[in-house]
Amino acid sequence: MGFVDTTPRKLTLAQFDALPDDGMRHELLDGRLLVTPGPKEEHQRAAGVCYAALLRACPEDMEVFFAPFDFRPNGRTSLQPDLMVFQYHDVDGDEARRTLILAVEVLSPSNRSTDLIRKRHAYQKAGIASYWIIDPDAFVVTVLELADGEYIERTFKGDEVFAAERPFPVRIVPADLARRVNRST
Repeated sequence: MGFVDTTPRKLTLAQFDALPDDGMRHELLDGRLLVTPGPKEEHQRAAGVCYAALLRACPEDMEVFFAPFDFRPNGRTSLQPDLMVFQYHDVDGDEARRTLILAVEVLSPSNRSTDLIRKRHAYQKAGIASYWIIDPDAFVVTVLELADGEYIERTFKGDEVFAAERPFPVRIVPADLARRVNRST
């Protein structure tokens, strides 16, 4: 189960960066420490298959990254989406100049409420144009796209095809994200 720091003290990025490496995934959301255990097989499979699809379709002016890789929209937040797409020309520059245009989170039992509620709010507030939430157990992809400062939600299930246009054209089928791709049978 994930841990959310409930102490009234909020951490700065400098304090967060000074935390010791304990093998857990650490994120900071509005100064609150989020700690989650390593992901399970279903999580990694879904993240890997989605990453491969994004990578194949990604145009030259953008780049796809996978966690751990920090997104820091303000002085009290450091998040690590499972997958993310940045404008390519921003990636080589100052970290503060990175423009995150797609965040992808894969649900796990330990992070479900954080990804569905807290991170959704944080990404919307930061102006992230697209946020995809993958539920590998239910074969569901929830697509959130920013319109007038609010996320508009669409859901794709099972073998339904999500033909994404933002941040670039790519085809995602929720059921495919849960299938082993390296099997010979």
